[in-house]
Amino acid sequence: MARIRDRTEDFKDAVRQGALSLGYDESKLAAILASFIIHKPQQKSSFTKAALKTLESIGALEQFMLKHRKDYVDVHRTTEQERDSIEHEVGSFIKACKEQIDILKNSINDEDANSKGWLGIRGDNNADTIAHKHGVVLILSERLHSVTAQFDQLRAIRFQDAINRKIPRRKLNLVAKSNSTDIPKSNDSELREPDRLQPEPLRVQQQLLDDETRALQVELTSLLDAVQETETKMVEMSALNHLMSTHVLQQAQQIEILYEQAVKATTNVELGNKELSQAIQRNSSSRTFLLLFLFVLTFSILFLDWYN
Repeated sequence: MARIRDRTEDFKDAVRQGALSLGYDESKLAAILASFIIHKPQQKSSFTKAALKTLESIGALEQFMLKHRKDYVDVHRTTEQERDSIEHEVGSFIKACKEQIDILKNSINDEDANSKGWLGIRGDNNADTIAHKHGVVLILSERLHSVTAQFDQLRAIRFQDAINRKIPRRKLNLVAKSNSTDIPKSNDSELREPDRLQPEPLRVQQQLLDDETRALQVELTSLLDAVQETETKMVEMSALNHLMSTHVLQQAQQIEILYEQAVKATTNVELGNKELSQAIQRNSSSRTFLLLFLFVLTFSILFLDWYN
């Protein structure tokens, strides 16, 4: 048995000599060998870059909410204008993230429409890629929904505090109204005796002024109550509007899941059609074989009968 000899070094020397004869120097050879050992990172697609950018935006939104959580909830730390500005910035963040997710969905739909052939059938690799992209979009939507749910909780706390502050103020206004109605009565009783000494025109003028003052007090009190009721209703409408947008996002996610299930069902139908076509071919081939077998068997029986 012949001894086995390692010729790897001889092969490397032969390759080096051939490269040098072709004009390669040592630096180029080292770069080529390094490229074989350390592969270059694969270039990311535009979809992957956009998805990573959207994920970074959602992460920045979450960090912003954690940073300004106490400022938004605590009444004594910031004013109403500052809390409104925080809410506006969070709403702008959420809107930008939703727009980026919609752009990703539209790009997937365009790619899906362009990948189909003239018979409406697409390849398995392309279908897997599109399903993967749909999964990425669904993960981003769920991440954004979790962040918006956290902000909904903060808004609910703020609105509840605002409602709790409005209810005692309304009670104080009712008490003030009752006191304002009692005070003019006492003033009238106190001023009756001096009014007897006053002339008749002055007493009539004083009575008219008192009536106008009472009417203005009642009107201002009713306007204040109406303004407070309108403010409370606007706060409730804002909360309901945000909740409705959250439910719309949930419905969009459910529609996305239904679309993925429809894609899977379409793939299963295509596979079923292929299996049916293969079964039909097997049935036709087996039928042909059976007919040929019967023909040969009949001819053999006739031949044996003739031979006998």
